[in-house]
Amino acid sequence: MTFRSRSTVVATAMVAGLLAAVTAAPSAQAAPTDGSGPWPSDTGSVHLTSTRNAGTFFDGGMKRYYGIGDGGQGESQDPMFVVANGGTIQNVIIDAPAGDGIHCEGSCTIRNVWWNDVGEDAATFKSSSSSATYLVDGGGAKSASDKVFQHNGAGTLTIRNFQVHSSGKLYRACGNCSTSYRRNVVMDGVTVRTTKVLAGINTNWGDTARFSRITVYGSATICEKYRGVPKGQEPVKIGSGADGVNCIYSSSDITYR
Repeated sequence: MTFRSRSTVVATAMVAGLLAAVTAAPSAQAAPTDGSGPWPSDTGSVHLTSTRNAGTFFDGGMKRYYGIGDGGQGESQDPMFVVANGGTIQNVIIDAPAGDGIHCEGSCTIRNVWWNDVGEDAATFKSSSSSATYLVDGGGAKSASDKVFQHNGAGTLTIRNFQVHSSGKLYRACGNCSTSYRRNVVMDGVTVRTTKVLAGINTNWGDTARFSRITVYGSATICEKYRGVPKGQEPVKIGSGADGVNCIYSSSDITYR
């Protein structure tokens, strides 16, 4: 008869249990990092009748939020959510009517937020600080007849692992706001379908737009250049395309399918 110590028996049982768990567990699929994943389903619906203050952290639990505004492009509609400086909003599905989407009062993170139907704008970035940083991480937007993201304040917006469908512009640096700022946008891992323009910027104010890992289905203008003007006037389009100064990308950064 062979005798084994108690510690040996315990260790053998632990190894056997781990092997069984690994064998039984389904293989995990890594989340896409190029904005090409499936569109999510909601876990329930919430009808908002007034703007919700998201404070510094709000997790929507993948519920569908709707109910403000008329679903159109009328200016000065109320936002669905207001996020405080330094705050995060995540796991939200926004549906029509969606008012003016999300307002970031300062630096903010918008993570895994999906717009089934963009109203006036999906999100507006409003900090007056040149050091403000905004991050849109994951998620997607559909049906923005004008633009998805409106950059009225200063600072830098990064859009990564995002998808956009059937929209006018994915991003616009305001060209005629009451205060003119230098604005920067960085797009990385963005998938574009049936959308006219990725970014519109104002070169006379030193705006920049950088692009990497962009996938375009069909055709789209990557970067449009405007001359920003005072409030009450209309910005003038002055060109488009990479120039290494304001619109920064190379042919290897864009994949057409």
